[in-house]
Amino acid sequence: MPVKGPPRIIDSFQDALIGIATALREEKNMRIHFALLFLLFCASFYFGLDRLEWALVLLAAGGVIGLEMINSAVERAVDLVEPRFHPLAALSKRLAAGGVLVAAIVAVAVGSLIFWPKIWGWLR
Repeated sequence: MPVKGPPRIIDSFQDALIGIATALREEKNMRIHFALLFLLFCASFYFGLDRLEWALVLLAAGGVIGLEMINSAVERAVDLVEPRFHPLAALSKRLAAGGVLVAAIVAVAVGSLIFWPKIWGWLR
């Protein structure tokens, strides 16, 4: 059997892209996040965000999507190790989901701080 060398960088990117595609295909919440991300980008272009605002929007959105993917990975790993109900397995899943919720709340706060003045000015 041939010895496998260290992974190439392209292999790492392919694995990551497969992970994103899998999350989009199999995780309802990820599809919701990406739909909201599309709307967020449309609003960001429409209101002409400056560089700092773009950076904050991207960091907040990326944090939510990244944590959602980690949450999905935790859920699958826990199910693999403990397919039956176990209080610690349930707690692990709840903690991961809580991390996504915290990130989502912060993202909404960031979005509100950035977009509310722009929407208010647009309505006037």
